[in-house]
Amino acid sequence: MSEVIKKKRIPAPPAKKRHVPFPEEDNGAPKAPAQTGSYSMVDPRFREIYFEFYKETYRPSVLDRKTKELVAISASLTAKCQGCLEGHIKKALKFGATREEISETIAIAMGVSAAAVVDLTDIAAESLDIKLF
Repeated sequence: MSEVIKKKRIPAPPAKKRHVPFPEEDNGAPKAPAQTGSYSMVDPRFREIYFEFYKETYRPSVLDRKTKELVAISASLTAKCQGCLEGHIKKALKFGATREEISETIAIAMGVSAAAVVDLTDIAAESLDIKLF
């Protein structure tokens, strides 16, 4: 005797709202905290100071916007900011960065991060007066 078992469809979980820790507008102007869903634990006066600083760094200057976005990708990686990384990759592409430029930016961040590990372990070895090899 065989039983037919009907499989119940389990609904997919609702899409998780993506945390966006930085303004997404192209001119550097911040969106209101209600629009970003972020900064909920930062006093509004400090938020405003941060937003003004952020806007200032994206004003036209000696670095073109594409270069600023490539630097921001590297900084996002070292700061371990996923939302920042995704946003700055999108902006870098929008401002003309090639896949190769983004890849090289990531490689540079990897190299600096690896060097930081070596630096910290050298300092620890010196402090502890040990050499493993």
